[in-house]
Amino acid sequence: MTSIARILAATGPDRHGGDFAAREAVPRCSKGSCSGGVSYHLLDANGETIESATKGLLGGNRRLKIYGRLDCPSALRALPRGYARHRVFFADEATAIAAGYRPCGTCMREAYRRWKSARDLR
Repeated sequence: MTSIARILAATGPDRHGGDFAAREAVPRCSKGSCSGGVSYHLLDANGETIESATKGLLGGNRRLKIYGRLDCPSALRALPRGYARHRVFFADEATAIAAGYRPCGTCMREAYRRWKSARDLR
């Protein structure tokens, strides 16, 4: 079992009574819109939820407006504390930036430094 799977399994039941690890591992479809296939819920450049046939490459925190790698140590540490409620997913970095999210300072240090330098120049 990978460290990510162990952390997800350790989170136990989610607030809706389901197992978070199992819920995240199985892509969801809404109201039959998948037409038999699997679908993943991602945010688009406008911050709206869309369905995609492919998994997101990056994860983010909806409340803090931060995006980062799916294996980010900071995000993995936050999962047992309820972070999963605020977790969103993005197809790519450009979409996350367009939606108004900033890079994570832990897992995307170079992108974070560039973002911070640009912000400080304003």
